[in-house]
Amino acid sequence: MDYILELKDINYAYHNMEGETKALEHISFGIKEGEFIAIVGPSGCGKSTLLHLIAGLLEPEKGLIKLNGKYLRDSATNIGYMLQKDELLEWRTVYHNVLLGLEIQHMMTAKAKAKARELLDIYGLDQFANAKPSELSGGMRQRAALIRTLVLEPDILLLDEPFSALDYQTRLNVGDDIGQIIRKEKKTAILVTHDLSEAISLADRIIVLSDRPATICQTVDVTFDSKETSPLKRRNAPEFKTYFNLIWKELNPNE
Repeated sequence: MDYILELKDINYAYHNMEGETKALEHISFGIKEGEFIAIVGPSGCGKSTLLHLIAGLLEPEKGLIKLNGKYLRDSATNIGYMLQKDELLEWRTVYHNVLLGLEIQHMMTAKAKAKARELLDIYGLDQFANAKPSELSGGMRQRAALIRTLVLEPDILLLDEPFSALDYQTRLNVGDDIGQIIRKEKKTAILVTHDLSEAISLADRIIVLSDRPATICQTVDVTFDSKETSPLKRRNAPEFKTYFNLIWKELNPNE
């Protein structure tokens, strides 16, 4: 089976003056093109560390990571990273915030700028293109941050708890909104979250990590009878509770 991303026996530890703290041990999995994967686990177990390794911000102490069949350091695969905070710059308009990645990567072509305008239009921010970030709601800011990532046309999207700073109602709506955008754009995505409901409502597959040092406890394939179910509607589907209880018991075996 061909994977766009493959991790084999990944181990990583943090080192300081007090000694070594093991973060990840024997992590192996693959992701096919177009899949949406969620990673859940106890707080501090190494979920974000795993994303940093995939993005090339850290190097594994053992194991290998391949993108489209090539070692990470040799791959030209484009990875987009969406952080917990939108990191929009207040002194730039929404449109110029969306262009920031293109500027940094020296990709400011007419085609790329037209793509930015198109995405703002498609996802309802065209009338705010000349607004400052402070004029947007929290959900709109996250949508702008996603467009900033999508305009770079990444092959893989890494989402590091991108909704965690939002209030609960906004979080539900934005998760639904962004989940559908990612599906529509047919992007391969990896979401790190501590919210089981969020993982089940968005993902095709959920990887459950143990406490630190994290290992893979279980991998859960998520399927719903209705293929057209949106993330919000998934939460009301009968399968939702079954998946929630299954993963909850894996993470809380003594309860």
